[in-house]
Amino acid sequence: MLGPVILAASRSDKMRRFVSAAPGTKQVVDRFIAGETVDQVVPIVVDAADKGLEVTLDVVGEDITTPGQAEAARDAYLELVERLKALDLGTRAEMSVKLSMFGQALENGHELALANVRPVVEAAAAIGTTVTLDAEDHTTLDSMFAIHEELRKDFPQTGCVIQSYLFRTEDDARRLAAAGSRVRIVKGAYKEPASVAYQDKAEIDKAYVRITRILMEGEGYPMIGSHDPRLIAIAQELGRQAGRKLDEYEFQMLYGIRSDEHIRLAAEGHRMRVYTAYGTDWYGYFMRRLAEKPANLLFFARSVLTKG
Repeated sequence: MLGPVILAASRSDKMRRFVSAAPGTKQVVDRFIAGETVDQVVPIVVDAADKGLEVTLDVVGEDITTPGQAEAARDAYLELVERLKALDLGTRAEMSVKLSMFGQALENGHELALANVRPVVEAAAAIGTTVTLDAEDHTTLDSMFAIHEELRKDFPQTGCVIQSYLFRTEDDARRLAAAGSRVRIVKGAYKEPASVAYQDKAEIDKAYVRITRILMEGEGYPMIGSHDPRLIAIAQELGRQAGRKLDEYEFQMLYGIRSDEHIRLAAEGHRMRVYTAYGTDWYGYFMRRLAEKPANLLFFARSVLTKG
């Protein structure tokens, strides 16, 4: 299977240099990355709102090695909040953050990440929106959930992400499916060992359905992160069985993937949110998009060969 190989390559500096220099890379990166600056991404948010869509914005970048870089990441999100405020887009756009970008892997990283992310969550709340904490590899999750719990004391709308391929996630879902919670369920996009995660796609999908049922039957607000038509249909049925109205959960899909489906779900009355990444440090995010679906890798390979 190519997925694990690509995920391993996402941590390789040599592969980073090769992919960045490949002639066709920009064409493919532009498919998944909305731009490099706030100025480039704001028109995309406006366009999405005009189409009845919502967005969650991710400033890409994970390889943080100094506290100064973590503070710069904080400031990038604060700049984004100010732009959303100026355009009165707070009700259409939330933000997604990876705590690694806020210094989680550094010395005293838990405290550093909490200190850096709190001003972003506070600023988001001030303009009527919120922040979702993205899940990363399994070694970071206890810290992420603890920060999530701490932030919710003052900002209960703060969301978090859970991943169906991890064995622990059904228990996490039961704990999180409480009144006022916001939980995004995804399959997972990191290279995880067989000791902690399902390796077979069918088992990951089965777990995804079980976890979606837990969230739909709970008292929180489920956010269904998937492009899989079968899982989307199952989520709709589970929502109906749980007696949920269409505005009592939402679907989330990535920018640049199945854009026609974004419009279709919104037209049916569903809340549809587009996960929109931007920034210059795109490599790790880009490689996970290639690993998730063979068609993405083939698209990249054709682009390289065509431009080479």
